[in-house]
Amino acid sequence: MYIKEEKLKEILVASGLVSDKSFDSAKAEAFRSGQSITNVLIGREEITEDYLIELLAPYAEVPIVDLKKVVISGETLSLLPEAYVKNKGAVVFEYNKDAGTAKIAMLNPLDLETVNFISHKLDVWLEVYLTSSASLSFVFKQYRKTIGTSFNQIIDESIKQSVTLSGNTDLTRMAEAIPIVSILDSVLENAITMNASDIHFEPLPKKLLIRYRVDGIMQEILSLPKDISPILIARVKILAGMQIDEHRIPQDGRFHFNLEQGSKVDIRVNIMPVLNGEKVEMRLLKSSAKPLSLIDLGINEALEKTILTEIKKPHGMILVTGPTGHGKTTTLYSILHILNTSKVNITTIEDPIEYEVVSINQTQVNTKAGVTFANGLRALLRQNPDIIMIGEIRDNETADIAVHSALTGHLLLSSLHTNDAPSAIPRLLDMGTMPFLLSSTLNLVIAQRLVRKICSSCVASYKLTSFQKEAVSKQLALFGANTKKKAQLVPKEAYHGKGCKVCEGTGFSGQIGIFEIMAINDHIRSLITDSIPANQIRKAAMAGGMTSMFEDGLEKVGRGLTTIDEILRVTSE
Repeated sequence: MYIKEEKLKEILVASGLVSDKSFDSAKAEAFRSGQSITNVLIGREEITEDYLIELLAPYAEVPIVDLKKVVISGETLSLLPEAYVKNKGAVVFEYNKDAGTAKIAMLNPLDLETVNFISHKLDVWLEVYLTSSASLSFVFKQYRKTIGTSFNQIIDESIKQSVTLSGNTDLTRMAEAIPIVSILDSVLENAITMNASDIHFEPLPKKLLIRYRVDGIMQEILSLPKDISPILIARVKILAGMQIDEHRIPQDGRFHFNLEQGSKVDIRVNIMPVLNGEKVEMRLLKSSAKPLSLIDLGINEALEKTILTEIKKPHGMILVTGPTGHGKTTTLYSILHILNTSKVNITTIEDPIEYEVVSINQTQVNTKAGVTFANGLRALLRQNPDIIMIGEIRDNETADIAVHSALTGHLLLSSLHTNDAPSAIPRLLDMGTMPFLLSSTLNLVIAQRLVRKICSSCVASYKLTSFQKEAVSKQLALFGANTKKKAQLVPKEAYHGKGCKVCEGTGFSGQIGIFEIMAINDHIRSLITDSIPANQIRKAAMAGGMTSMFEDGLEKVGRGLTTIDEILRVTSE
């Protein structure tokens, strides 16, 4: 909601949650990063969006509504087009034609122009409510429930029209008849609405299957006629700057997709030839309106304190490890946001650049132009950086330069593919890093996985089954917990989602990280110097107070954030 800066400061300071100094600091950061002051404050966790709305509602003189708790009929939803709802941040959630009244939920109830337009369009008297962006996003999912049916109807009619005009299913005529741009845009918008991380176009013998990865799990969304597969893929190639007539080799590209509300999503594309045609994989990289804090990621206060202590050191190496798609880059960017001040020069080399960050110098790997991680990193060292971020340490040369960079007065952040934190050490040694150099430079290793969060609207408790208790005990033993510790950690009660309209019956909504954070102390440094195996390093780290990833997951189970089955699923892989 738009509100004058002076009034916003007055309201927030009066609440007691934000001080004058903190507001002015947020104002300066907002100007520097191109964000709003409220987003900066929410990102710092000085205030939540829900409480902010409670503070602003009296100023706007309107009540608050949570659209997740409101049942909106299809007829009411259709009163305003989805594009208009997204653009204006306003939706009708209750409509009484006979009485000539309606209720609308708005992100900015002070937008009188929109209020007057909707009132005249529907010819009703409007009662205006204030809502949050998360609440409004829930409504967008309801617009998309008929996506498959509507697409197939449009395509079938277009193909029939094409055949009628030409007497055959000529691809050129089909391309002209089928609204392929609208179809692709709708697929992208639907994926963004569902918070999907990836979109897959999978050619099968008789159809084109479209699947999304939502909260780490693949979901079938719809299937389209096989005939439009080459047209749809050609459209993706054009947007991503690929060769349209190349079908034999894999291609990579990227493009921006602009949303109605003014924001944009960066989409990374890979197209691979497969048995029945070409498979498309699109990774959706959404630039968050506010940077995620470490607490937002799922890191508790004790572990956050450890990270903040290590990243304040002027030099050394900090590594984030885990499988592909488990949030390593997001964690690195969260750390960069903390470090990103006017007093330091931060430079990165990435493949690809996943998020654009104001005031950070970001370089894209380009092998065709000769820019690799290794020689790009050499060039970065001549740019007088204080902090360097390498997207990933992939080879011996990059590992060697990274270690020497950390040794010569730079703070270096990077990611690595290992199963847990201690395994990062033998992985770097296998890459040819000298043990004495690694022990001198490595400060911190963060290992992580993403698990699905239980839907807060339908969470319920239950008693663990004997099978679950046994599985938890076995997994704790694998992570080095003794009998006494196992007895303390196995929860007597757990939680799950029963399934509701908010989570569309899945019982889950969103993801959260589980972490294993290993700070390198003197004892571990001596073990590294002696090239001791990872299992012994793990024992030393656990003895020094490190919490295993599975134990961190159990703590989140106890708080009702995720399920036993989820942490078993991701830690048993």
